Parts: sequence; structure tokens; C-alpha cells
Amino acid sequence: MPELLRMPEVAANTPAAVLAGWSLPVGASFRAHDTIATVETDKAVVDVEAAHDGVLLAALVTEGTEVAIGAPIALLAGAGEQVTDLDAALSALGAQPSTSDNNGRVFASPLARRLAKEAGLPVELITGTGPNSRITKRDVDAALAHRDVTPVAEPSPVATPPLAAFTDLPHSRVRRAIAARLLESKQTAPHFYLRGTANVNALVRLRSELNQDHETHISLTDLVVKAVGQAHLRVPELNVIWMLDAVRSFSTVDIAVAVATEHGLVTPVVRSVDSLSISALSRTTRDLIERAHQGTLRQQEIDGGTITVTNLGMYGTEEFAAIINPPQAAILAVGAVRSEPVALDGHVVVGSVLRCTLSVDHRPVDGVTAARWMREFLGILENPVRILA
Repeated sequence: MPELLRMPEVAANTPAAVLAGWSLPVGASFRAHDTIATVETDKAVVDVEAAHDGVLLAALVTEGTEVAIGAPIALLAGAGEQVTDLDAALSALGAQPSTSDNNGRVFASPLARRLAKEAGLPVELITGTGPNSRITKRDVDAALAHRDVTPVAEPSPVATPPLAAFTDLPHSRVRRAIAARLLESKQTAPHFYLRGTANVNALVRLRSELNQDHETHISLTDLVVKAVGQAHLRVPELNVIWMLDAVRSFSTVDIAVAVATEHGLVTPVVRSVDSLSISALSRTTRDLIERAHQGTLRQQEIDGGTITVTNLGMYGTEEFAAIINPPQAAILAVGAVRSEPVALDGHVVVGSVLRCTLSVDHRPVDGVTAARWMREFLGILENPVRILA
């Protein structure tokens, strides 16, 4: 008997997701656990897998359409099952038949309607390229691009200076999610900041030595993440998150790493940093970063963690402060390694200096606790053999 494939709840408390793409053409057979479609949440692209063998009879929504959780997205049949009347099958399952008279209505995906409304562009003026001339997100983007490059000349009775040229870039789902989460963080989490400076001559030497002996390339961020993990073991009071009725403390150290992609900032989580070797940590981090750029991270790979490491040193930034990624308790902002005068045994010499800023949520963590953590962290950076312990 045919059945409906419905939009899964790929993330808790998410009312809708975007049908990012179909992995199979209509009429194609599939096996259990094959990917039928991919859906996009605010943070990641998630595969929708088949529960059993079957055939994709009909795709009920077009790519780029925002669909409510639980709403039907496809009609499936069992392996070898013959279905001749798709509309009758859909009606029997309580779904809208795929053929109907438009009666002059303009059909558009919910996402396309919302983007057009925000841009002040009537959907009646957009040409739809989807099935049955349905308007999709791509159609809205194309219409906006055409509008932005089309010159508009209007006579003016008074000579006035020309307006500055501009282009509006519609917000992506990821950009909206980032804005909402960071606004929530600054409004609800009372931030306080600790700044520290470390002489990382020994850390730079250790990295050079490790890269001579390891096939895996060890980055400065890898060493910093491992140092954060060691500091969390020594000051476990920072390995926590704030909850409504309790402060939750964790027995393992999971650390998120901020990755800037063309779609926006994502923070994949490296699990059990405290038990990973530096080479295993480097391989894990590299894999997460590559898939973050590809947009193929799974939801479970971006959830969790108690602290995020964000590094802008590769852009020459000396020092900065970051906003906490809720519900984590802290975020560590790492600047560039710079050659500066430092005091050594009563003499001024040139050393490699690294500045870090720790942003902390004051609800689960007190200032003294954060200061103890920062002291441990800076000490590990300056004596990096402890990273390998």
C-alpha cells in the first residue's frame, strides 16, 4: 500500500525545514537506508533515509520549499507495488492531489512567498520555473537580481544628488539563525571577559616538531583546542552549561570549533577532546571543517559542547572578544601569534606572543572560577608538554 514520506523533525523544537534536494528521480527504486532527499535546517543539511525498500512515486514539494514538520513531501510505494492513480492514492492518504486547476492562483513555496514579501516584490510579477509554474526560492532570487541591476530613471523637478548605489542580499536561513542565537545570547547570558597573554615560543617549537614526526598536519588551533581540553580537566567547574533548574556538569570534554563558511558561521563539536591524541584530534577537526564548508554536517555534529574556540589569528587579528554560543558557558577568542618584546630571566628578548579573550556566562560560572581556568590555560600554552600528557 502506498505511504506518505513526511518532513522529519531533524532538530528539536524546529517547526519547519527546507527541502534542499531530491536524491532520486520520480519513479526510481531505492533500498532501505538509501537517501531519498536532503533537508536543510538552520545549521546543517540532513539526509532523509528510506525505512525499507520501495519506489518514489511522486515528489510533492519542489526543491527550496520550506515545509512544516510532519507535512507530506513524497508518495512512496513498496518494492514491486503498482499504483496507477496517484491522485486517488494521495486522496486516500489525506494528501492534496498533485493535479488541480489553478483558477488563476499563483502557486509559490512558503519560503519564496516570504522572501518576496520581505523584498517588497509581488509574487504575481515573478515567473515560476517549478512544476506547474510554481515559484521557488531560485525564482525570487533571479527576480531580485534582475530588479537590482535594472536602471530606473524618473524625472525630478529639482536637481538632487544621486542616491548611493546598493544591493540588498536576502537573509539566508543560516544568517537568520546566527542573528537570532547571538541576540538571544547577549540578551539572556550576562557576559564577562578575561584577557590573557602567553609566551608561546615553546608551543610554536612543539608544533614544528610534531609536524616533522606526524603524517597529520597539526595546526595551532589543534594545540589550542587540546589545551582548552586540559584546562577543563583541571578546572571542571567551567565544563558546564546553564539550565533552567540546574547547572549541568559534564564528565567528558566536548569543544566546538568555529568555522566560517560561505553560508555563515557553524560550530561543529569535537567530542571527548580529553581522551583524543593530538593527531586524532587534528584528523577529526579537519574532517569536520571540510564537511562544514561542504554543508554536509549532521545535526548531532553541531549540537552540544560547553565551550567554543574561535580563531581569527590567520587574518592578522591581534585580539578580539566573541559572543557565547548558547547554551554553552564560554567562548575563547584566539588572536594572531606576534613577535614582541618579552621579559625572560630579567632580560628583554623577542618572543612569540598570543593573546586570548575568554567570554563567560556569569550564571553558571563565577569570576574566580574563570580566572583559575585562564591561569591553567595560559600555563599549558607556555609549557605545552602538558598538552601531550
